[in-house]
Amino acid sequence: MATTTAASTSKTPHHSASSDSDSNNDPSSSGGGVPLNDLPKSWTFTSKLPADPLFPTPAASHLTPRDEIRPRLVRDAVFTWVRPETVADPELLAVSGAALRDLGIAAADAESPDFLATLAGNKIHGWDDDDSGDGEGGGELESARQGGYPWAHMYGGFQFGAWAGQLGDGRAISLFETTNAAGVRYELQLKGAGTTPYSRFADGKAVLRASIREFLVSEALHALGVPTARALGLVLARGQFAARDELEPAAVVCRFAQSWLRVGSFDILRARRDRRLMRLLATYLAEEVLGGWEALPARLHDPLDAAGSPEPERGVAREAVQGPDEAAENRFTRVYREVVRRNARTVAYWQAYGFMNGVLNTDNTSLAGLSIDFGPFGFMDDFDPAYTPNHDDYLGRYSYENQPSIIWWNLARLGEALAELLGAGAAVDDPEFVEHGAAPTDAEVVARRAVLLIAQAEKEYDAVFRATYLNLMRARLGMGQDAAVSSANAGGDAALVESLLDTMHALQLDFHRFFRRLGDARLADLADPGARAVFAAGFLPGAGSTAVDDARVTRLAAWLDDWRVRVLADGDGDADADAARRGRMRLVNPNFVLRGWVLDEIVQRVQTGGERDVLQRVLAMALRPFEDEWAGGDLDEVRRWTGEVPVQKRAMQCSCSSEWLQNQHRDTYALYLGHGSLLSYFAVAENESMGRMRFKMLEKMMQPW
Repeated sequence: MATTTAASTSKTPHHSASSDSDSNNDPSSSGGGVPLNDLPKSWTFTSKLPADPLFPTPAASHLTPRDEIRPRLVRDAVFTWVRPETVADPELLAVSGAALRDLGIAAADAESPDFLATLAGNKIHGWDDDDSGDGEGGGELESARQGGYPWAHMYGGFQFGAWAGQLGDGRAISLFETTNAAGVRYELQLKGAGTTPYSRFADGKAVLRASIREFLVSEALHALGVPTARALGLVLARGQFAARDELEPAAVVCRFAQSWLRVGSFDILRARRDRRLMRLLATYLAEEVLGGWEALPARLHDPLDAAGSPEPERGVAREAVQGPDEAAENRFTRVYREVVRRNARTVAYWQAYGFMNGVLNTDNTSLAGLSIDFGPFGFMDDFDPAYTPNHDDYLGRYSYENQPSIIWWNLARLGEALAELLGAGAAVDDPEFVEHGAAPTDAEVVARRAVLLIAQAEKEYDAVFRATYLNLMRARLGMGQDAAVSSANAGGDAALVESLLDTMHALQLDFHRFFRRLGDARLADLADPGARAVFAAGFLPGAGSTAVDDARVTRLAAWLDDWRVRVLADGDGDADADAARRGRMRLVNPNFVLRGWVLDEIVQRVQTGGERDVLQRVLAMALRPFEDEWAGGDLDEVRRWTGEVPVQKRAMQCSCSSEWLQNQHRDTYALYLGHGSLLSYFAVAENESMGRMRFKMLEKMMQPW
C-alpha cells in the first residue's frame, strides 16, 4: 500500500527531540530497525470487526469533510473510520528510544519529516492511492479507493460506578498495527488527534501538560516491569489550543499497545443487548489479542480452591468443555478467566510499586491486562493506603487500597456482559442459541451456571493477585526465590509484608526510598541491636536528629530484625551471598520514580519555560530507574529527583483535566434539560422561569471546564 499525506503543513515541521535516541534516553538500545514508513503494517481490527454503518468504507469517511464527522450515537458497529485532524505547525518534543527499538524503527528516522508527519496525524499510512484500473495511478476515483485507514473504537463504561452510556475514542485515533521482530503486534494510536463520533461535548484535543504526563509514565511503568501501554513520541501542536479551565497548548501523544480493547468494549454491547457483536468481539479477543484459543487457561484443578490449585495448563482445544455440567467451562469462560488473570497480575504490580491509575472506570480497564489511559495517576510518596492522586475522587473510590477490589468490580461487570456465553456451557454453539440466545426454559440454568463461574473467577482473581503480589514483594525485600523455602514461609512472608506496610504508614516512611535503602543493609551489621537501631533511625524523616531510643526507631528496628531472620532462612548468611542479595534488590527497587512533584516541575519547565532538553533527561532516568547515575544527566536534577520529597510537594493530586470531567459536567446538564421535573425543580429553587433555566444550562454546557 502507498502512503499519503492527509494535508500539507503550512510551516516547516520543527524537530526539537534528539534523534540520537540510543545515547540520549536509552543507552541499552541497539542499532538497526527500519524507517517508520517501511514498518510492516496491518489493519486486522478493522478487517475482522464491523464498521460504523454511516461510513461503511474508508472512502466514505475520507470523502466526508473533516468538520462534518461529529459526535453522535453509533450502533451495529465496533469502530468508525476517521482520519486525524491535521496539525499545521507540529513540533516533535520527545521520542522514546526504547519504544523505537521495540517497534523496530531506526533511531535516525526520528529526524525524518515523515516520522513527524505521522506522529502529528498529518500522514495516513496504508491508504491506497494507486490507480487499480490501469496501474499507472492518478485516475482512480476517491470513492473506489481501498486499503488501511485510521479508526476510532466505540465502547461504553461505568464511571465512578454509574453507567455512562456510549463513550469511545473521543480524541484517540488508531493508525495501523505493526508486528515487531519478536512477533508482538502493536496498535499505534494518536491521542489528541481530533473529534470523532465518540467525542460527546468535547473538542477531541489533548492538553500539553496531560500529554507530557502520559508520555513519560507509559515508558516509566514499562521500565519498572509493569504491564502497560507504551508511548513512542510527543508532539506539540504549535498555535493550537484546547479549552479546559482556560485555553491550554494542545499536543498529541503517539502511543501503542497490543490492544486498546477494554471492559467498556463489552459494556456497551451488553447495554444494547447486541448478542451478535458480543460473540464476534469475544472471538476476536481470543484469537487476535489473547494468543488464540489454545493459549487460554484450562479449568483449575479445584476452582473453589484457586489458591491451592497449581498453575492451569494450556493447549485446550477450542471446542472442549471442561468440568461438571453445573459449572461447565466452554471457550468463552476461558477467555473471561484469561482476562481476569491478566488484570490480577497487573494490579499486583501496581500495589507492589505504589502506582495508582486514579480513574479505574470500566472503560479504563484493559482486556489485555495492561495499564492504560493515564489521567490523574500518581506514585506513592509517604505510604498511605488511603491516598488517591485524583482530587476529584472525593470518596477515595480509586485509592491505593481500593485498586484490587475496584478492578474486580470492573471484571464482574465484564462477567455480567458475557454471562449468556459463559452460562451456555456445552450448548454455546447450538444454532438456536447462537441465533436467539438461551431459550426461556433454559434461562434459569444458564443464569445459575454463569453466576457460579463468575464466583469461581473471583476466587481465581484473588489467588493470582495475592501470589503475584507476594512474589513481587519478596523480590523487593531481597528474599530468595527458592520454591520450597517460599512455600514453607508463605504465611510468615505475607505477615512480614503487612507488618512493614503498617509500620511505614504509622511512621510516614517514603515507600520507594525505604526499599532502595533497605537494599544497602548488611545482614551481619543488623545482628547487633545498636547498629540495627542506628540503621533504622536513618529511614525516618529528619533522620539526622532522630535519637536511637525513639519509639519509632524501636518499632522499625524490631521489624528489621524479623526481616533479617527471614532473609537468613534463604541461606544468605555469608558475605558473598549477602552481597548478591543486595545486588538483586538494586535491580528491582528503583532509585528514580516518576513522582507527582517531578512531573509538575517538568510540565512547568516545558510549557511555561519553553525548555526541551529536560524532557529527554527525565525520560532517560525513567527508562533506567534502577541506576545510580545517568550519563549526560544534570547532577542537580538527579540529586533532587532521587532525594527526599519536599514536604510541601508530597502526595500531590491533580484532576481529570481530560475530557472525562468536562463530559461529566455537560452530561449532567444534558440530563437536567431532558428531565422536565428536574428542570422545574431548579427553576423553582433559583426563582427563574423554565425558559430562563433552560437557557442558563445550555450556556453552562458550552463553557470550557
